[in-house]
Amino acid sequence: MLARRWIPGLLAGLLALATPIWAEVPDAVNSLTVLSWGGAYEQAQRRALFTPFTDAHDLPVAVDSYNGGLTKLRQAVAQNDVRWDVIDMTRSEAMAACEEGLLEPLPPDLTAPAPDGTPASQDFFAGALGRCFISHSIFATVVAYRRDAFPGERPTRIADLFDQQRFPGPRALQRTPAANLEWALLSYQVPREELYRLLSTRRGLDLAFARLQSIADIHWWEAGDTPVRLLEEGEVVMASGYNGRFFAAMVECDLPIEILWDGQLQEHETWVIPRGAPNPEAARAFIRFATTSEHQVALARHIPYGPARRSASMQVTTHRDTGLDMRLHIPTHPINAQGAVTKDEAWYARTQARVEALFHEALTPQE
Repeated sequence: MLARRWIPGLLAGLLALATPIWAEVPDAVNSLTVLSWGGAYEQAQRRALFTPFTDAHDLPVAVDSYNGGLTKLRQAVAQNDVRWDVIDMTRSEAMAACEEGLLEPLPPDLTAPAPDGTPASQDFFAGALGRCFISHSIFATVVAYRRDAFPGERPTRIADLFDQQRFPGPRALQRTPAANLEWALLSYQVPREELYRLLSTRRGLDLAFARLQSIADIHWWEAGDTPVRLLEEGEVVMASGYNGRFFAAMVECDLPIEILWDGQLQEHETWVIPRGAPNPEAARAFIRFATTSEHQVALARHIPYGPARRSASMQVTTHRDTGLDMRLHIPTHPINAQGAVTKDEAWYARTQARVEALFHEALTPQE
């Protein structure tokens, strides 16, 4: 009987020890600063993540915006002047930043288990949990086109991006190697499984650069809202961009565009904590909160990015405002993913500086 009386107290003690210290926000913290991507994506995050986190922890969330890249982070760490607590970062850049020592390592038990008790390590998709990052969404860089620019035959494959005889008009492309290199080689009918092997050679890079140089009148963009604006204003007829931004333009602004899913470049979006973050404990509490199945589902109901957890991906239903079936608009839907390319983020992390330098050298004359 005595042993039985010990059991409840023992279990309570074990549960207390098992509860991560980062589940609560320290009282001394007055606010949390997140560096994210702005636009429709940030609006979705505010509704699905930032406001609920503030309500749960009585901690305001301030948001700064950037267009990706590690330049600002490198400068901030070097000057010991880091002002962000959490950064929303692509997995390839998170891997590179981790190798450079720009990020704080994350505890392996930071993420919560699935609602049915499945350990997070089994619930997250492969590659989602890294030493310095935790994936929360899977998004895609895609090509969208104006439907009224092609009233007859419409683009159906990524090679049509480069065919200005059948589909005339200016294009808008992101000023970065990612997606552009893969699409260029796909237009030569290079198999998806051979893309990065070929891009690891100078011959493969030169083939990709030549295909990109063949496009007349490219508008290079950096900010994520630019391709939508260029399509809306009729400055271009086809543009690369993030599938969530194009979805928002179609649903909320009734823009007459269509997404070309063939060749979509899928990539993980992650949460990271920069080295020297002002409030690392609060940052860990936020990441644990934002990466639960519940909140990944909530985000996917505002913007069509696929959750990084199996338990969450099974619960995606409708758009919060319009009732549209969001499963048909996420990159990981079987129909949309038929011609998808999974970005080799390890390859980009290894080659980023060299490939970016060659990319800009080859394409500068067109700017």
